[in-house]
Formats: sequence, structure tokens, C-alpha cells
Amino acid sequence: MTLASRAMTQLAGWPDLAEARPSCGTGRALSSAQGEIVHFHSDHDVDLHLTARAIHRFQDHLRGATAVRMVPESRWVTIRLEVDADIGLLLTLVSLALQSHQTWPVPGDSPSAGCNDLRSLVLPRDSVG
Repeated sequence: MTLASRAMTQLAGWPDLAEARPSCGTGRALSSAQGEIVHFHSDHDVDLHLTARAIHRFQDHLRGATAVRMVPESRWVTIRLEVDADIGLLLTLVSLALQSHQTWPVPGDSPSAGCNDLRSLVLPRDSVG
């Protein structure tokens, strides 16, 4: 079982998440009542939708995590699942995403179109935006 499959299985059991069709059309997605939260694009690449406010508040921590890639002007962050610890990071960030969408809803803070679909985005693991 791949790391992404393991993470998807764990997250699919969360009561605030339900499987949905990803708006980008690639992979699998989980949504909350507030909208899309996570896209699983491959066995290793996952995009997570955070609010702009959450990204701003936690950007130093996000930039410090080697598994996280940030794309300027995107409210999606990409997590590269390469080791078991990356699943723990993803679960923590999904929890943050759920909380941020419930606590800090801002009009117009909807997901940017196409998320960070990695078919068209190639960044080295240590690259930060």
C-alpha cells in the first residue's frame, strides 16, 4: 500500500471529510462542508487547500517543512509523501485546513482553479515559494 493510499484511507474515515471528484480532474479528492480540502494526485503528491489567512499565519512553518511546497499566489500547498512521517504532517495539515475553513472563512477565499496539479508543476523537494 502506498503512502498516499494509507493517508487517503485514514482521512476517508474522518467525519468531516467525504470523497469527492477533484475539480482539477486528476486523482482523488476529499471535501468538507466548506469545499475541497485535499487532492491525491499520485502515490506521492497531495495538494491541500488552506485559507490565505492560514498560509500567512503558518508560512514560516510550512516553508521549514521539507515535504511541503508552496506556490506563490496559490491557496493550495503540495505535500510530497516520501516517508511515514510525511503522513503525520499531512494529517496535521488537513486538521489545520478543516479548522481554518471553519474558523476563518473569508469571502472570496475559495480554492484557486486547478490546485497545484503536479502534472504541470515540477519543483525540487527543497524548493520553497
